[in-house]
Amino acid sequence: MRLDVRTVRLRLTEPLRISRSVTAGRDAVQLAVRHDGLTGHGEAVSSSYLRLPADLIRRELGALRPDLERYPDPETALAELRRGAAPFKDLPAGVLAAVEAALLDLAGRRAGVPVHRLLGRTAPVAAATARTIGIEPPARAAARAARLAADGFAVLKVKAGAADPAEDLDRVRAVRESAPGARLLLDPNGAWTPDQALRLLPAFAAAGVEAVEQPVAPGRPAELAAVAERSPLPVIADEDAVGYEDACRLAGRVQGVNLKLAKCGGVHQVLRIQAALRGSGTELMLGCLAASSLGIAPAVHLADRARWVDLDGHLLLAHDPWHGIGGADGTVRTPDRAGLGVVPATPATTGGPAAGR
Repeated sequence: MRLDVRTVRLRLTEPLRISRSVTAGRDAVQLAVRHDGLTGHGEAVSSSYLRLPADLIRRELGALRPDLERYPDPETALAELRRGAAPFKDLPAGVLAAVEAALLDLAGRRAGVPVHRLLGRTAPVAAATARTIGIEPPARAAARAARLAADGFAVLKVKAGAADPAEDLDRVRAVRESAPGARLLLDPNGAWTPDQALRLLPAFAAAGVEAVEQPVAPGRPAELAAVAERSPLPVIADEDAVGYEDACRLAGRVQGVNLKLAKCGGVHQVLRIQAALRGSGTELMLGCLAASSLGIAPAVHLADRARWVDLDGHLLLAHDPWHGIGGADGTVRTPDRAGLGVVPATPATTGGPAAGR
Protein backbone atom coordinates (compact mmCIF):
# COMPACT_ATOMS: atom_id res chain seq x y z
CA MET A 1 0.00 0.00 0.00
CA ARG A 2 1.04 3.62 -0.49
CA LEU A 3 0.05 6.66 1.57
CA ASP A 4 -0.20 10.16 0.08
CA VAL A 5 -1.11 13.32 2.00
CA ARG A 6 -2.17 16.83 1.06
CA THR A 7 -3.63 19.83 2.90
CA VAL A 8 -6.53 22.03 1.79
CA ARG A 9 -8.10 25.06 3.44
CA LEU A 10 -11.79 24.82 4.30
CA ARG A 11 -13.54 28.19 4.70
CA LEU A 12 -16.94 28.60 6.29
CA THR A 13 -19.62 30.53 4.45
CA GLU A 14 -19.66 32.82 7.48
CA PRO A 15 -17.95 32.69 10.87
CA LEU A 16 -19.61 30.48 13.49
CA ARG A 17 -19.60 31.88 17.02
CA ILE A 18 -19.88 29.61 20.05
CA SER A 19 -19.30 30.39 23.71
CA ARG A 20 -15.53 29.82 23.64
CA SER A 21 -14.49 30.82 20.09
CA VAL A 22 -15.33 31.97 16.59
CA THR A 23 -14.47 29.70 13.65
CA ALA A 24 -14.02 31.04 10.12
CA GLY A 25 -12.13 28.10 8.61
CA ARG A 26 -9.77 25.26 9.27
CA ASP A 27 -7.13 23.18 7.51
CA ALA A 28 -8.04 19.69 6.33
CA VAL A 29 -5.31 17.11 5.88
CA GLN A 30 -6.62 14.60 3.36
CA LEU A 31 -4.96 11.23 2.93
CA ALA A 32 -5.11 8.67 0.17
CA VAL A 33 -4.19 5.01 0.68
CA ARG A 34 -3.51 3.29 -2.65
CA HIS A 35 -3.45 -0.45 -3.32
CA ASP A 36 -3.90 -2.54 -6.48
CA GLY A 37 -5.25 0.36 -8.53
CA LEU A 38 -7.81 1.48 -5.94
CA THR A 39 -7.67 4.40 -3.51
CA GLY A 40 -9.26 4.97 -0.12
CA HIS A 41 -9.59 8.49 1.26
CA GLY A 42 -9.80 10.00 4.74
CA GLU A 43 -9.66 13.46 6.29
CA ALA A 44 -8.35 14.91 9.56
CA VAL A 45 -9.21 18.55 10.26
CA SER A 46 -7.19 20.88 12.41
CA SER A 47 -8.67 21.89 15.77
CA SER A 48 -7.21 24.27 18.32
CA TYR A 49 -9.61 22.95 20.97
CA LEU A 50 -8.44 19.36 20.37
CA ARG A 51 -4.82 20.57 20.18
CA LEU A 52 -4.49 19.18 16.68
CA PRO A 53 -2.83 21.65 14.30
CA ALA A 54 -2.34 20.68 10.67
CA ASP A 55 1.44 20.40 11.00
CA LEU A 56 1.04 17.85 13.80
CA ILE A 57 -1.38 15.83 11.66
CA ARG A 58 1.13 15.81 8.80
CA ARG A 59 4.01 14.79 11.09
CA GLU A 60 2.00 11.93 12.57
CA LEU A 61 1.04 10.65 9.14
CA GLY A 62 4.62 10.95 7.95
CA ALA A 63 5.81 8.87 10.89
CA LEU A 64 3.07 6.30 10.27
CA ARG A 65 3.74 5.97 6.54
CA PRO A 66 6.52 3.32 6.62
CA ASP A 67 4.57 1.04 8.97
CA LEU A 68 1.29 1.46 7.12
CA GLU A 69 2.86 0.78 3.75
CA ARG A 70 4.25 -2.54 5.02
CA TYR A 71 0.77 -4.00 5.45
CA PRO A 72 -0.25 -6.27 2.55
CA ASP A 73 -3.80 -4.92 2.29
CA PRO A 74 -6.28 -2.59 4.03
CA GLU A 75 -8.13 -5.41 5.74
CA THR A 76 -4.98 -6.50 7.59
CA ALA A 77 -4.22 -2.90 8.53
CA LEU A 78 -7.77 -2.39 9.83
CA ALA A 79 -7.54 -5.50 11.99
CA GLU A 80 -4.28 -4.24 13.49
CA LEU A 81 -5.69 -0.76 14.02
CA ARG A 82 -8.70 -2.15 15.85
CA ARG A 83 -6.60 -4.24 18.20
CA GLY A 84 -4.46 -1.22 19.04
CA ALA A 85 -1.24 -2.39 17.37
CA ALA A 86 1.91 -0.33 17.81
CA PRO A 87 1.78 1.75 14.61
CA PHE A 88 -1.68 3.05 15.54
CA LYS A 89 -2.08 3.05 19.33
CA ASP A 90 -0.38 6.38 20.00
CA LEU A 91 -1.89 8.37 17.12
CA PRO A 92 -4.00 11.40 18.09
CA ALA A 93 -7.68 10.48 17.89
CA GLY A 94 -8.37 12.70 14.87
CA VAL A 95 -5.50 11.20 12.92
CA LEU A 96 -6.48 7.66 13.88
CA ALA A 97 -10.06 8.31 12.73
CA ALA A 98 -8.84 9.61 9.35
CA VAL A 99 -6.54 6.64 8.79
CA GLU A 100 -9.33 4.21 9.70
CA ALA A 101 -11.70 6.04 7.33
CA ALA A 102 -9.25 5.72 4.43
CA LEU A 103 -8.76 2.02 5.13
CA LEU A 104 -12.52 1.44 5.37
CA ASP A 105 -13.03 3.34 2.12
CA LEU A 106 -10.40 1.21 0.40
CA ALA A 107 -11.73 -2.04 1.91
CA GLY A 108 -15.24 -1.18 0.77
CA ARG A 109 -14.02 -0.40 -2.72
CA ARG A 110 -12.15 -3.71 -2.86
CA ALA A 111 -15.28 -5.58 -1.72
CA GLY A 112 -17.56 -3.52 -3.97
CA VAL A 113 -19.86 -2.56 -1.08
CA PRO A 114 -20.62 0.61 0.93
CA VAL A 115 -18.91 0.94 4.30
CA HIS A 116 -22.18 0.52 6.23
CA ARG A 117 -22.35 -3.03 4.90
CA LEU A 118 -18.85 -3.72 6.22
CA LEU A 119 -20.23 -2.52 9.57
CA GLY A 120 -23.17 -4.92 9.57
CA ARG A 121 -25.97 -2.83 8.07
CA THR A 122 -27.53 -4.13 4.85
CA ALA A 123 -29.84 -1.19 4.11
CA PRO A 124 -28.63 2.31 3.22
CA VAL A 125 -28.48 4.72 6.14
CA ALA A 126 -30.38 8.03 6.23
CA ALA A 127 -30.93 10.35 9.18
CA ALA A 128 -32.24 13.84 9.87
CA THR A 129 -29.30 16.01 10.84
CA ALA A 130 -29.35 19.03 13.08
CA ARG A 131 -28.29 22.35 11.56
CA THR A 132 -26.35 24.65 13.84
CA ILE A 133 -27.31 28.26 14.56
CA GLY A 134 -24.48 30.13 16.25
CA ILE A 135 -24.54 32.84 18.90
CA GLU A 136 -26.10 35.70 16.95
CA PRO A 137 -28.86 38.26 17.46
CA PRO A 138 -32.33 36.72 17.93
CA ALA A 139 -33.78 38.38 14.82
CA ARG A 140 -31.00 37.01 12.65
CA ALA A 141 -31.33 33.56 14.21
CA ALA A 142 -35.07 33.63 13.56
CA ALA A 143 -34.57 34.47 9.88
CA ARG A 144 -31.98 31.71 9.56
CA ALA A 145 -34.29 29.20 11.27
CA ALA A 146 -37.14 30.03 8.91
CA ARG A 147 -34.90 29.45 5.88
CA LEU A 148 -33.59 26.18 7.25
CA ALA A 149 -37.08 24.92 8.07
CA ALA A 150 -38.20 25.80 4.54
CA ASP A 151 -35.24 23.81 3.20
CA GLY A 152 -36.39 20.74 5.13
CA PHE A 153 -34.41 20.82 8.36
CA ALA A 154 -36.45 19.23 11.14
CA VAL A 155 -33.74 19.55 13.82
CA LEU A 156 -32.03 22.83 14.76
CA LYS A 157 -29.19 23.19 17.24
CA VAL A 158 -28.93 26.60 18.86
CA LYS A 159 -25.66 27.68 20.43
CA ALA A 160 -25.77 29.38 23.84
CA GLY A 161 -23.29 30.95 26.22
CA ALA A 162 -23.68 34.66 25.50
CA ALA A 163 -22.57 37.07 28.21
CA ASP A 164 -26.23 37.64 29.05
CA PRO A 165 -28.17 34.34 29.30
CA ALA A 166 -31.36 36.27 28.55
CA GLU A 167 -30.04 36.77 25.02
CA ASP A 168 -29.69 32.98 24.67
CA LEU A 169 -33.28 32.49 25.76
CA ASP A 170 -34.49 35.21 23.38
CA ARG A 171 -32.61 33.47 20.55
CA VAL A 172 -34.20 30.12 21.30
CA ARG A 173 -37.67 31.63 21.54
CA ALA A 174 -37.16 33.44 18.23
CA VAL A 175 -36.03 30.22 16.56
CA ARG A 176 -39.02 28.34 18.01
CA GLU A 177 -41.42 30.98 16.69
CA SER A 178 -39.86 30.93 13.20
CA ALA A 179 -39.62 27.13 13.01
CA PRO A 180 -42.46 25.83 15.18
CA GLY A 181 -42.25 22.29 13.84
CA ALA A 182 -38.51 21.81 14.37
CA ARG A 183 -36.92 19.83 17.18
CA LEU A 184 -34.56 22.09 19.12
CA LEU A 185 -31.24 21.21 20.72
CA LEU A 186 -29.26 23.62 22.90
CA ASP A 187 -25.47 23.77 23.17
CA PRO A 188 -23.75 26.16 25.60
CA ASN A 189 -20.36 24.42 25.07
CA GLY A 190 -19.75 24.33 28.81
CA ALA A 191 -20.45 28.03 29.39
CA TRP A 192 -22.45 27.75 32.63
CA THR A 193 -21.81 26.83 36.23
CA PRO A 194 -23.94 24.01 37.67
CA ASP A 195 -26.06 26.54 39.59
CA GLN A 196 -26.60 28.62 36.45
CA ALA A 197 -27.53 25.54 34.44
CA LEU A 198 -30.14 24.38 36.93
CA ARG A 199 -31.56 27.88 37.13
CA LEU A 200 -31.70 28.41 33.36
CA LEU A 201 -32.70 25.03 31.96
CA PRO A 202 -36.37 25.10 33.05
CA ALA A 203 -36.94 28.22 30.91
CA PHE A 204 -35.30 26.55 27.91
CA ALA A 205 -37.43 23.46 28.44
CA ALA A 206 -40.52 25.66 28.49
CA ALA A 207 -39.33 27.24 25.22
CA GLY A 208 -39.41 23.83 23.55
CA VAL A 209 -35.80 22.64 23.75
CA GLU A 210 -35.54 18.85 23.52
CA ALA A 211 -32.06 18.29 25.02
CA VAL A 212 -28.96 20.22 26.08
CA GLU A 213 -25.32 19.47 25.31
CA GLN A 214 -22.57 20.07 27.85
CA PRO A 215 -24.25 22.83 29.88
CA VAL A 216 -21.35 23.08 32.37
CA ALA A 217 -17.60 23.47 32.00
CA PRO A 218 -15.79 20.20 31.22
CA GLY A 219 -13.27 18.59 33.53
CA ARG A 220 -15.62 17.75 36.41
CA PRO A 221 -17.85 14.97 35.08
CA ALA A 222 -19.42 14.46 38.49
CA GLU A 223 -20.81 18.00 38.30
CA LEU A 224 -22.24 17.28 34.86
CA ALA A 225 -23.84 14.10 36.18
CA ALA A 226 -25.33 16.01 39.10
CA VAL A 227 -26.88 18.53 36.72
CA ALA A 228 -28.21 15.69 34.55
CA GLU A 229 -29.89 14.15 37.60
CA ARG A 230 -31.87 17.33 38.30
CA SER A 231 -32.25 18.79 34.81
CA PRO A 232 -35.72 19.04 33.22
CA LEU A 233 -33.99 18.27 29.89
CA PRO A 234 -31.88 15.30 28.80
CA VAL A 235 -28.21 16.20 29.23
CA ILE A 236 -25.74 15.11 26.55
CA ALA A 237 -22.05 15.08 27.47
CA ASP A 238 -19.76 16.44 24.76
CA GLU A 239 -16.50 17.97 25.97
CA ASP A 240 -16.65 15.62 28.98
CA ALA A 241 -17.08 12.57 26.72
CA VAL A 242 -13.87 12.49 24.71
CA GLY A 243 -13.30 8.76 24.40
CA TYR A 244 -14.20 5.27 25.56
CA GLU A 245 -13.18 5.69 29.21
CA ASP A 246 -15.06 8.98 29.53
CA ALA A 247 -18.21 7.49 28.03
CA CYS A 248 -18.06 4.47 30.33
CA ARG A 249 -17.56 6.75 33.34
CA LEU A 250 -20.72 8.65 32.42
CA ALA A 251 -22.84 5.62 31.49
CA GLY A 252 -26.18 5.83 33.27
CA ARG A 253 -25.28 9.22 34.74
CA VAL A 254 -26.16 11.41 31.75
CA GLN A 255 -28.84 10.89 29.14
CA GLY A 256 -26.50 11.04 26.15
CA VAL A 257 -22.91 11.29 24.94
CA ASN A 258 -21.91 13.20 21.83
CA LEU A 259 -19.39 11.11 19.90
CA LYS A 260 -17.25 12.90 17.34
CA LEU A 261 -14.94 10.61 15.41
CA ALA A 262 -12.19 13.23 15.61
CA LYS A 263 -12.18 13.14 19.41
CA CYS A 264 -13.00 9.48 20.16
CA GLY A 265 -10.78 7.86 17.50
CA GLY A 266 -13.06 6.73 14.70
CA VAL A 267 -15.76 4.30 13.68
CA HIS A 268 -14.47 1.35 15.69
CA GLN A 269 -14.39 3.41 18.87
CA VAL A 270 -17.99 4.54 18.33
CA LEU A 271 -19.03 0.90 18.02
CA ARG A 272 -17.10 0.01 21.19
CA ILE A 273 -18.78 2.83 23.08
CA GLN A 274 -22.20 1.89 21.75
CA ALA A 275 -21.72 -1.67 23.02
CA ALA A 276 -20.49 -0.45 26.41
CA LEU A 277 -23.47 1.89 26.87
CA ARG A 278 -26.12 -0.60 25.82
CA GLY A 279 -28.74 -0.92 28.56
CA SER A 280 -27.31 1.92 30.66
CA GLY A 281 -29.94 4.51 29.70
CA THR A 282 -27.28 6.70 28.06
CA GLU A 283 -27.87 7.15 24.34
CA LEU A 284 -25.66 8.22 21.46
CA MET A 285 -25.39 11.51 19.65
CA LEU A 286 -23.17 11.70 16.57
CA GLY A 287 -21.49 15.06 16.16
CA CYS A 288 -18.74 16.54 14.03
CA LEU A 289 -16.34 19.40 13.44
CA ALA A 290 -16.55 21.65 10.41
CA ALA A 291 -15.16 19.36 7.70
CA SER A 292 -15.73 18.37 4.10
CA SER A 293 -18.14 15.64 3.04
CA LEU A 294 -15.12 13.30 3.09
CA GLY A 295 -14.56 14.03 6.77
CA ILE A 296 -18.25 13.68 7.67
CA ALA A 297 -18.96 10.53 5.62
CA PRO A 298 -17.68 7.87 8.08
CA ALA A 299 -20.11 9.09 10.75
CA VAL A 300 -23.00 9.07 8.26
CA HIS A 301 -22.48 5.31 7.89
CA LEU A 302 -23.19 5.07 11.65
CA ALA A 303 -26.07 7.55 11.81
CA ASP A 304 -28.85 5.02 12.35
CA ARG A 305 -27.24 3.99 15.64
CA ALA A 306 -27.74 7.40 17.29
CA ARG A 307 -30.75 9.10 18.88
CA TRP A 308 -29.44 12.54 17.91
CA VAL A 309 -27.50 13.30 14.72
CA ASP A 310 -25.54 16.51 14.20
CA LEU A 311 -23.57 15.96 11.00
CA ASP A 312 -23.75 19.34 9.32
CA GLY A 313 -20.05 20.30 9.24
CA HIS A 314 -19.89 20.13 5.44
CA LEU A 315 -22.96 22.33 5.14
CA LEU A 316 -21.15 25.19 6.88
CA LEU A 317 -18.52 25.45 4.14
CA ALA A 318 -18.33 28.05 1.40
CA HIS A 319 -17.04 25.30 -0.88
CA ASP A 320 -17.04 21.57 -0.16
CA PRO A 321 -14.29 19.80 -2.15
CA TRP A 322 -16.16 16.48 -1.89
CA HIS A 323 -19.80 15.48 -2.25
CA GLY A 324 -22.08 12.49 -1.93
CA ILE A 325 -23.70 12.46 1.53
CA GLY A 326 -26.40 15.06 0.90
CA GLY A 327 -27.68 17.06 3.85
CA ALA A 328 -28.83 20.26 2.18
CA ASP A 329 -32.44 19.10 2.59
CA GLY A 330 -31.96 18.21 6.25
CA THR A 331 -31.13 14.53 5.72
CA VAL A 332 -27.69 12.92 5.40
CA ARG A 333 -27.51 9.67 3.46
CA THR A 334 -25.04 6.95 2.61
CA PRO A 335 -24.47 6.94 -1.15
CA ASP A 336 -25.06 3.85 -3.28
CA ARG A 337 -21.35 3.53 -4.03
CA ALA A 338 -18.60 1.28 -2.75
CA GLY A 339 -16.54 2.52 0.18
CA LEU A 340 -17.45 5.78 1.90
CA GLY A 341 -19.25 6.80 -1.28
CA VAL A 342 -17.99 10.37 -1.56
CA VAL A 343 -16.28 11.71 -4.67
CA PRO A 344 -14.33 14.88 -5.49
CA ALA A 345 -16.52 17.85 -6.33
CA THR A 346 -16.78 19.17 -9.87
CA PRO A 347 -18.33 22.34 -11.29
CA ALA A 348 -21.49 20.37 -12.00
CA THR A 349 -21.89 19.32 -8.35
CA THR A 350 -20.87 22.59 -6.70
CA GLY A 351 -21.78 25.32 -9.11
CA GLY A 352 -18.20 26.59 -9.03
CA PRO A 353 -14.64 25.65 -9.90
CA ALA A 354 -13.38 22.24 -8.83
CA ALA A 355 -11.12 22.33 -5.79
CA GLY A 356 -9.05 19.86 -3.84
CA ARG A 357 -8.56 17.53 -6.76
